[in-house]
Amino acid sequence: MDIRETFEKLDKQFTSYGGLDPRGITRLLYSEEWRQAVDALKEIFEENGLEVSSDAVGNVSGRLIGSEKPEETIMSGSHIDTVVEGGHLDGQFGILSALIATLYLKEKYGQPKRTLEVLSIAEEEGSRFPYTFWGVKNFFNLQNNDDVKDITDGEGIKFVDAMRESGFDFRTDDKVRDDIKAFIEVHIEQGQILEKEEKKIGVVTGIVGQKRYTINLKGEANHAGTTPMGYRKDAVVAFTEIAQTLVTKAREIGDPLVVTFGSVKPVPGVVNVVPGEVEFSVDTRHIDEKELNDFAKTVESTINEVAEKYGMTADINLWMEQEPALMDEGIVNMIEESAEKVVGDSYKVMPSGAGHDSQIFSNYMPTGMLFVPSIGGISHNVEEETDIEDLVKGIEVLAETLYKLAY
Repeated sequence: MDIRETFEKLDKQFTSYGGLDPRGITRLLYSEEWRQAVDALKEIFEENGLEVSSDAVGNVSGRLIGSEKPEETIMSGSHIDTVVEGGHLDGQFGILSALIATLYLKEKYGQPKRTLEVLSIAEEEGSRFPYTFWGVKNFFNLQNNDDVKDITDGEGIKFVDAMRESGFDFRTDDKVRDDIKAFIEVHIEQGQILEKEEKKIGVVTGIVGQKRYTINLKGEANHAGTTPMGYRKDAVVAFTEIAQTLVTKAREIGDPLVVTFGSVKPVPGVVNVVPGEVEFSVDTRHIDEKELNDFAKTVESTINEVAEKYGMTADINLWMEQEPALMDEGIVNMIEESAEKVVGDSYKVMPSGAGHDSQIFSNYMPTGMLFVPSIGGISHNVEEETDIEDLVKGIEVLAETLYKLAY
């Protein structure tokens, strides 16, 4: 099998399901484009002798049954959905990598000792409906069906109606599979580190934990011309000091700690009024739980100190906490050995700054991830791209790892 040729053919085919002109994909959960991709994947599984199955909500897999331990499964895959106006690699590359690696191993070595399974996860992005990880949450019976029963997409279509129109429904059993002995996900980095450091492969040690806040900082709105600088309770000025202080502290602590102020809304937000209120967000992430918790305390204390300094009040709402998800040490070492065999020393052991399905898998089974570079670090964008040779190397490293696990 020519891995490059096979990938280019499959990538072109699957990019057409929701494909945009001149590039990119919009393929949302339970849409017509999503159904086309899922159906095409089933056909390819069948044509290549893989045993096809799908669950209640649309997770689909193809299995190459093992000869000696068929009841033990080595799984690889990713999510089939995309963001709106996304690229052709986020999620899709992980599924196609798993498929190509499995077919390559089958052609070269025959039947594996353990079962190899290619998994297409129904949804991860939360792009159509305000709910993320629907596919993998159902895989482990973690979903809360009540959370989706009344939600709708941007056109007012109910989640439940879209699901049932696609031929799926809520799961009725609570059994969780116990046959999976390892899960490996391949993904584009979605960042610039590998490209900047000229590395071909990222060996992922874990997925960072996150804390997200919404802060309402209240000062006093007043006339922009008649209020002297010394008399003001300018919420934007206070916010600026908070942001600058926390960015400085984060840089002093160093990578991989990050802090982001992605949403800033001054009130009243007009040119001739001193802003008396600011609502802003804080997103902070780290791979080490203690470091994350320590910086979160710094975030809260800094906000309170600055608010007190300017005679303001601060309402701090911590609305999202996600612990770091560490990859299995044995799997990490195995991927590193495979990377060294394929690309020599052109790999980097690193954390993932973005969330992935693997973070949930890692709670239930030995899990590993590997990255390929993203050109310009661009992702969730139609311009998302990776050099074809890097994509091929990623598939080769995956194949080598699956060989170690299944053969």
